[in-house]
Amino acid sequence: MVTVIARVAVWEPMPDDDRQWVIDAAKSVPGVLNTYHLVDQATGNGLSIAFFEDDTDLAEVKAAIGRRADEIGWHNAPRPAPKSETVYRVIRSG
Repeated sequence: MVTVIARVAVWEPMPDDDRQWVIDAAKSVPGVLNTYHLVDQATGNGLSIAFFEDDTDLAEVKAAIGRRADEIGWHNAPRPAPKSETVYRVIRSG
């Protein structure tokens, strides 16, 4: 049985650009199972939730996202950073 790890980032506010590039970059790394971006329509705050096989190198996932951000010039303007980032071990799923 594969152990699954979840990374949850809290955004206040969630960046409002087309964030599909982040998901595509993350999923280019083996072991990334899925990634979701959620937004509260009333506040603009959001969550980024990603699921990984436990042996996935999360530093490589961040590096892949960073490389793509550089390619598209995302860092050329001030951008918000997550307010927090926590990594969890998934103990149950359905």
